[in-house]
Amino acid sequence: MVDKAAEAAATALPNGVSMRQDGVYLDVSLPPSQLGAAVSQIFAAGSFLVELDYPAFIRALFQVGPPLPPGLPGDTCVRVASAIQKFDPRRQALYRGMKMGRGLAEYVFEPLFFEEQELPDGTIIPETPVKLDFDEFVADMWIKGVRYGIEEQTVRNGINAAKGDRVTVARRLEPEPSIDAHVVEVSQDLHRSDAPKARADGRIDLHSFQNRFPQIRKGMRLLRKMPGVQGARGLEVTGTVLLSAPPADLDFRRWIGEGTSIDRGEQGEYLVADKDGFLDVDAKAGTISVRDKIVSREGVSGRTTGNLELAGAFEEFGDVQEMRDVHGSDITIRGNVFGNIHSTGGEILLGGNVVGGSAINARGDIKVKGVASGATLHTKEGEIVLKGRAENCVIIGTRVTIEEASNCDIMADEVHIVLAEGCAVAARSIDIDSAGPRRQTEMLALVQIPDTTVLDAQLTELEGKVGALEGYRAQFQREAEQITSVPQVRAYMNLTARLRKGEATLTPEQAPQLKKMAALVEPQLKQVGQLLQKMKAAESQVAVRRAQLAEVRKQKDELVAQAHCTIKMVSGDVTVRSLALTPGAPAAATLAPKDVRPFLRGPLPAATVIFSDSMGSVSWVCRPDAAPAAQPAQAEDMADPAEEE
Repeated sequence: MVDKAAEAAATALPNGVSMRQDGVYLDVSLPPSQLGAAVSQIFAAGSFLVELDYPAFIRALFQVGPPLPPGLPGDTCVRVASAIQKFDPRRQALYRGMKMGRGLAEYVFEPLFFEEQELPDGTIIPETPVKLDFDEFVADMWIKGVRYGIEEQTVRNGINAAKGDRVTVARRLEPEPSIDAHVVEVSQDLHRSDAPKARADGRIDLHSFQNRFPQIRKGMRLLRKMPGVQGARGLEVTGTVLLSAPPADLDFRRWIGEGTSIDRGEQGEYLVADKDGFLDVDAKAGTISVRDKIVSREGVSGRTTGNLELAGAFEEFGDVQEMRDVHGSDITIRGNVFGNIHSTGGEILLGGNVVGGSAINARGDIKVKGVASGATLHTKEGEIVLKGRAENCVIIGTRVTIEEASNCDIMADEVHIVLAEGCAVAARSIDIDSAGPRRQTEMLALVQIPDTTVLDAQLTELEGKVGALEGYRAQFQREAEQITSVPQVRAYMNLTARLRKGEATLTPEQAPQLKKMAALVEPQLKQVGQLLQKMKAAESQVAVRRAQLAEVRKQKDELVAQAHCTIKMVSGDVTVRSLALTPGAPAAATLAPKDVRPFLRGPLPAATVIFSDSMGSVSWVCRPDAAPAAQPAQAEDMADPAEEE
């Protein structure tokens, strides 16, 4: 039931707020600023909303959040609470100040008590525990400037928590970034043009032609201009509207090239073909043209296509001749490769043989179905798979899988070879079914142990912090025990504990004595409270640091254990060595091909011999304790846990 004070308040409700039989309603047909002023008037008058439906309240005031429940036809009012009630000044005094900044509002929740009261008849009402209320909290925060973004469940959890804590109770709503006007492709086809390529300096490159490959029909839509879209507005916790930067526009006319024009209609702006032909994308000039049809399936050579620079995927059914370069992504060559393939990403698939050429992929896999001879295969981030035989090759990748390798130099993180003869292999993980020399060339395997310098430094730091924090906690405990052992302090604490439990009561004559006693020990009790808070902070930080320490140790163990070498059968002279990577050493896949052979075949003084024999097998795994142990940090370098808190 609504009390008389609430009824009196309801008779003077501001415009936009109404009281009905089932609760308090807001008229959402009014401007948000007017509704906000009405709510401010209620809260400023010392009232609050009972059983507040906070999501509906925020939706009605700021038009963000879950949609409002459907009401009766023609009714623009939304129920947000059950009643309006006066804010008891004694309870209002329980609410502390909050801290706002960087789009957040923080509040310190702590156990609260009504102070001891003495009634007019002399009766003493002892200190009584009390809890905050979410509805009161919203009203109090509104008066203090927090009008949006209160996290209801977080606040309720903070109110009901047994321990005090600083909690973020409100967050601003960030505005969504605007989407700039941009162009999207409607047709992904490409065609070839035999016109020589113009360089950036204006000169003509006779070894390269303008190449694009799809057949285009007159009237076909090629590109579409997507207009910019303004990002949704945000809100500061104070209720201030936050706007994103307006979307940037673009001049669609700069895309027009030969044989293309812009078609503006109800569906938008499109770049369309004015004639039949093949699409030509000039990346230098940034134009799209439709040119005459020139098609060749004779492979890549100086006579047919010249060097190719493609903006998309490319598939060639002929051969790539010597000294010819193909640049693109997702490249498939059905014939043989004698030239050089360069991909910016995707997959390089070579269906024939690779002889004296190269396949280099910046980010993606390389797969060869035929034979690789005297070739260079390099991917900085991806897997290299050779289904056939590889001989006299330089192979660099993240992962390398080969059926048969002879006299090859191989660098990777992981290497899997069925048969290896006379190869030099360096990797963190090496798995070979059968290995042996090739004529006068010995078989070498170098297991690279990962660098754990960073993890060791983290272990050192964390172990030092744990030791220092435990020392602080013990120090705080000793100091608190010394203070509480003082007879006056111990006697007061025992008496107040009995009063709280109801085991003892005070007469009116004894109450002044208790107050006098409390005044005498107040400095000691305050100091004990501070020490207990520091102890809890230290214990909390110790638990966090120990969890971090366990996680870092696990990471180091897993990282080091990845270094292993398995050779199921040794047939001839084989040498296996291990080498710990130096701090800051580049990844194996980033090594330049010209540096691979000197590194693998040259002297390695720091390497440790694991195996050197002409028969048998190898099964070696690096132990987790192979990395240097972390040194403990000095306790005096640690910060006071209370200061960190």
